[in-house]
Amino acid sequence: MKPVVGITTYVTDARFGAWNVESALVPTAYVTAVERAGGRPLLVPPSQDGVDETLDALHGLIFSGGPDLDPGTYGQEPHPETAADTPERDRCELALLGAALGRDLPVLAVCRGSQILNVALGGDLLQHLPEVVGDEKHKHSAGTFSDHDVAVAPGTQLAGLLGEHAPVKSHHHQGFGKLGEGLREAAWAEDGTLEAVEDPSKPFALGVLWHPEEGEDQRLFEALVEAAGDYRRR
Repeated sequence: MKPVVGITTYVTDARFGAWNVESALVPTAYVTAVERAGGRPLLVPPSQDGVDETLDALHGLIFSGGPDLDPGTYGQEPHPETAADTPERDRCELALLGAALGRDLPVLAVCRGSQILNVALGGDLLQHLPEVVGDEKHKHSAGTFSDHDVAVAPGTQLAGLLGEHAPVKSHHHQGFGKLGEGLREAAWAEDGTLEAVEDPSKPFALGVLWHPEEGEDQRLFEALVEAAGDYRRR
């Protein structure tokens, strides 16, 4: 049996023929990445009911990207550029992530997901990076990924997977502020923006601000699926 890897879903309007209805869905790139890495993907829509039952069915979990997190979840007022309109998803994913970490379930948190990871552990966010770095290179145009490199911190789990440098695809205007409890810095963009965090006390708890599912490098997904297999055997 392949390790079952959950993928949290967006909740957004989608068109099915003549119907335009609110839907729970995720870009296919996540599903394909898990399958290519040898896992069995399972979509996990937001729900505060049955968190333990959901996690009982999984061996690993990907927190997918999406809209900005409600600043109220980390004690801030909204910035004018913050677009937070999924409060139910925010609450559900924060609860799901906290419970997953409590079980040592392997977690790969992508873009918004990495921000959920930081906030769930007591951290906060920089709501508009251009005010800090002076440009919009991390999200230069809507719907187009920004290509850049990251430098990976030596001795981290991420370095063991990617080496000292890696090309990545980003699409974010927010960043990490205060780090959550137990997290350490794992990679930076050339402008000094923190791009990845990890919890060294967990078998696999990694958050990246970039979108690995959109590139050709499968190493993060392969590592997640391998960790999910170890979790299943435990």
